[in-house]
Amino acid sequence: MPKADEAAGPLFLLSSVTALAALLIWMRAAFAARLPKMRRRRRRRRPQRPVDQRRWVVIDGSNVMFWQDETPSLTTVSAVVGEVRKAGLTPLVWFDANAGYKVADRYMNPRDLSRAIGLSPKQVRVAPKGSPADPLLLDDAAKLATGVVSNDRYRDWAARFPDVTRPGVLVRGRVEGGAALLDWPAAAH
Repeated sequence: MPKADEAAGPLFLLSSVTALAALLIWMRAAFAARLPKMRRRRRRRRPQRPVDQRRWVVIDGSNVMFWQDETPSLTTVSAVVGEVRKAGLTPLVWFDANAGYKVADRYMNPRDLSRAIGLSPKQVRVAPKGSPADPLLLDDAAKLATGVVSNDRYRDWAARFPDVTRPGVLVRGRVEGGAALLDWPAAAH
């Protein structure tokens, strides 16, 4: 039988290990209880992404380019872009793939066209070769819940995009002497 002094060593060691384990379990539980609060605080400190407050309008660049003297010109599109900006709207301009050939006898990508009309390349889109821009620009207009600047009535697309038949969605216009004249609906701008 071991003496009392001999048994105290292993018991002390065992009780120390048990106490340490209990302390670790308690610390883990305390930390886990605070973790959701720490995560919430961290989320609150992160700046939220600003919501895009711009009011958009889609411009059918391939239609608008013919508005002055029925001759294709990117200057005409620039005049319309300027008028749209004056109304406090942000333009998104769509072109058919052949637009560059009509004004410069070569293909023009969104960057080339954006430079010519004074917009960011993010605001200019070109339809893929062989695809009309009409359904693409009407889809963007529907997603942005906005109107379309064009003299086209989009009758071929009315079944797929019924909003084009609503009054005020299509904004007609013309360019005279380099000045764009848009027929804004009463509540459009």
